[in-house]
Formats: sequence, structure tokens, C-alpha cells
Amino acid sequence: MNRRTFAAFTATLLLTAPVLAAAPKVTEQDVTVPTINGEAEAVLFQPAAKGKYPAIILWPDLAGVRPAFREIGRKIASAGFVVLLPNSFYRSAKLGATEPNMADPETRKTLMAHRAAATDDGIARDSMGYLSFLDKQKAVATNKKAGTIGYDVGGGYAVRTAATQPDRVGAVAVFYGLGVATPRPNSPHLLIPKTKATYYVAQSKDDDAREPEDKTDIKAKIAEGGLTGTVDVYPANHGWASPGGAAFDQASADRAIAEAVKLFKAKL
Repeated sequence: MNRRTFAAFTATLLLTAPVLAAAPKVTEQDVTVPTINGEAEAVLFQPAAKGKYPAIILWPDLAGVRPAFREIGRKIASAGFVVLLPNSFYRSAKLGATEPNMADPETRKTLMAHRAAATDDGIARDSMGYLSFLDKQKAVATNKKAGTIGYDVGGGYAVRTAATQPDRVGAVAVFYGLGVATPRPNSPHLLIPKTKATYYVAQSKDDDAREPEDKTDIKAKIAEGGLTGTVDVYPANHGWASPGGAAFDQASADRAIAEAVKLFKAKL
């Protein structure tokens, strides 16, 4: 390397060094959250820049916490929120690290057992613990409403969170909710009038084709509560947010996060 080449190489290093050394936009930490029923594992995301930000609970789908949902947590936090991604099924399993094979009957049987152990009352109590934990974080703006977002079974958990703490939760996003609107007396959508939140609900096209009345029932409960909300049907099937899954759809996955961030920025 001659002197001219060396000088150019050194200049390039000086120009790129600040970029490489830049602080990350989001910090990420595995945490343990005390709840009435025990200690729950969770992941905490927050903007790296000092400040006060609204709190968000991100409820994952039936397959639980794994890289796909960590990435969702990062994206929401980077928009200016402190996000807690809890292991909804901490009573039965540890934090996940891989995408489970949902086509395997034994895997689904195990996950459904985890879901059964997370009772309605249990989830309601857990949500109180999660928000209490968030409100103790220095970066959380406790003078602002909190939000919650849920995918699949997490959709019902998000609604239940808003009903359990109506004065604290101001916005709810639900994506391809599983069991959110059912004929059962404990259906989460029946709780919507008890909340004080604004809603964004996105159904998958296959769920809507199978149960088209769900969107009507959800809209009716939003209206009954004197609330505002949007119910959409996305052109993707149930599970669009899981990379590697048969239904993964990048456009719908990105749109869902964008709509959640839009809702949270407007209402929190």
C-alpha cells in the first residue's frame, strides 16, 4: 500500500468510524416481572435516547416470545415507546428462541395447554403486574395513557388489559385475533364497552371468510361503549407476522406495525 492509498484508506476509516460507533436507537433487556401469580419473564425495549415515553404491552401469539416478536418490539420502541413483551405462558414454559412448527399436532397440543393455563383472571392479574412494572421504569411517561397490542391469542389479552385498567389504557391494537369475538360469555369483545380506549383491529382474510360476523360484532361493541375504532380485513392469512410461517406476508406485517404506531402516537 503506497502513501496515497494509505491516506485514502485512513480518511475512509475516519469518515465511517462515527457511524459504526453510533449508539443504537433501541435498548433491549431480558427482565423478570413480578406478578400476583409468580415471576414472568419478559423483554423490555426502550428508545436509547433519554426521555419520557408512553408504555406499551406487546402480547405475542400462541407460539410465544421468539425472535419474530422481539423484532416487532424493537420496531415499536424505535418509534418512541417503552415496550414490554411478556411471556404470556410463563406458568408453563420459558422464553422461546425459535419459531415452533405450528403444523405439528403435538406442538399445537402443547401450546394449547399453555394457553389453557393462562386463565382469563390470570391474564387480567398479569396485565396489572406488567403495567406496574412499566410505570416503575424511568423512561416511562406515567402522565400519559398506555397502549397494548396483541397478535392471535394476544388480541384477547390486549382487550382484557384495557378492561382491567380502563383509566390507564388508551389504545388497543389487535391483529388476526384468535377467540376475540366468540359466542361464549367470556368472549373478550364483550369487555370493549368497559374500556376507555381507541381500537385498531385487523382481521386476516381467511379468518374473515370463515367468520365474517366477527368484525360486525367487534364494531358493535366499540359503538356500544361510545368509543372510536377501525376494523380492517387484511389481504393475508392468519399468521402474517411470523417469518418462516406459511402465511407470512411482509406487506401486511409492516402495515400492522405502522398502523399500531399511528394509533399510539395519536392517542397516547
